[in-house]
Amino acid sequence: MAAKTDTEVIIGGRVLTLSGNESEEYLQKVAAYINNKLNEYNKMDSFKHQPVDTQNMLMFINIADDYFKAKNQQELREKELRAKENELYDLKHELIAAQMKLDNTAKALQEAQKELNENSKQIVRLETELKENKKESKK
Repeated sequence: MAAKTDTEVIIGGRVLTLSGNESEEYLQKVAAYINNKLNEYNKMDSFKHQPVDTQNMLMFINIADDYFKAKNQQELREKELRAKENELYDLKHELIAAQMKLDNTAKALQEAQKELNENSKQIVRLETELKENKKESKK
């Protein structure tokens, strides 16, 4: 487990000490995220006119909304990744099957080529015999 980190951050104009097992950079990033949300909402007049408790509740709800949207996006990406991994797996097997078929076809072609060569030799032999037989029969 990582060592506990204490770091001072500024959130909403207040200096706070954040502690956690994460790095100082990460804790600063969390503080920056919250400050960005505060700045975003403080630009809205309707937000500024709400009681502080309501403002805080709206911030909690908005941050939870961001979290669930990000989590949903991650789950969708993981599903897409699994689908692509399955597709890749299927394609690899199709490729292997096609390669095996190609290898078998190449072997069959070689065998057919050998047989053709043997048949061609036999045709030449038979033609030669036929010519010799014709010569002998003319004598």
